[in-house]
Amino acid sequence: MSLKSSVGGAGRRVIAVVVHRVWEWLRTHAEISPSTPAGRRFAYLGEGACIGFPTGAIYGEPWIRVGDHTLIGVHVTLSAGFVPGLDLGPDPIVTIGKACSIGRGSHIVGHKSIEIGDDVFTGPYVYITDQNHGYTDPDVPVGRQWPVNDAVTIGSGCWLGAGAIILPGTRLGRNVVVAGGAVVRGEFPDHSVIAGVPAKVVRRYDPKAGWLPPLPEVPLDDETLAQIAKMIDDGTAKPDEMAG
Repeated sequence: MSLKSSVGGAGRRVIAVVVHRVWEWLRTHAEISPSTPAGRRFAYLGEGACIGFPTGAIYGEPWIRVGDHTLIGVHVTLSAGFVPGLDLGPDPIVTIGKACSIGRGSHIVGHKSIEIGDDVFTGPYVYITDQNHGYTDPDVPVGRQWPVNDAVTIGSGCWLGAGAIILPGTRLGRNVVVAGGAVVRGEFPDHSVIAGVPAKVVRRYDPKAGWLPPLPEVPLDDETLAQIAKMIDDGTAKPDEMAG
C-alpha cells in the first residue's frame, strides 16, 4: 500500500502545507551569502551578493570571485577546475563583477580564466566556458582528447540572452547585446548587437550617427557598392543618410 493511499485527504493536505512551507523557508534561508559557511569558502563573495537555493554544482570556490551586490539565480553552476579539491594556483579562475545578475540554470565553467565585468545581466540557461575538447587526432574520440583552454572576457554592461553559449576565446566589449541562442566565439566591439550561429555583428553604434540599422543578410554586390560610393563622392548622399 502506498503512502498516498494510506493517508486520507485531510492528512495529505496537511502534509502538502508543511512541505510547501518548509520549501519556502529553505528558499529564503538556504541561499549562499557572504555570512554563510558556504559563502566563506569563496575567494570573495561580496557585500550584498547571494546565490539562490537550490544551487547547481559549485566547486573550486577558492578560485571564484563574486562582486558586491551580484545576484546569482537558482540552479546555477559555478566551477573552477575539473573536480573539487584541486590546487589551481594563486590566481582566480572565475571572476564576476559587481551588480551582475546571472539567470537561473546558467553554467559558468572555468579552467583558465573567465572575467565578467560589472553590471552584466544574463537570461536563463546561459553557458560560459573557457575550455573545449580538441579534435586534432582523427583516430581518438573527441571526448578523450586533451582539452584546449582559451580565456574569456565579457565587458561591463553586457546583456546575454537566454540560452546563449559563450565559447573559449570570446572577448566581448562593453555594453554588447548577445541575442538568445547565439553561439559566440571571437572578439566583438563595444556597443554592438550580435546574433546567430555562429554569432556575428548585426547592429552597431556609431558615435556620430547613433545606432545603425541591422546589417543586410545578403552582402551588397560590387555594382551597388560602386553606386553608393559615387553618390557619396558626388555629394548627393551622406554616409549618415545612407546608414539611416
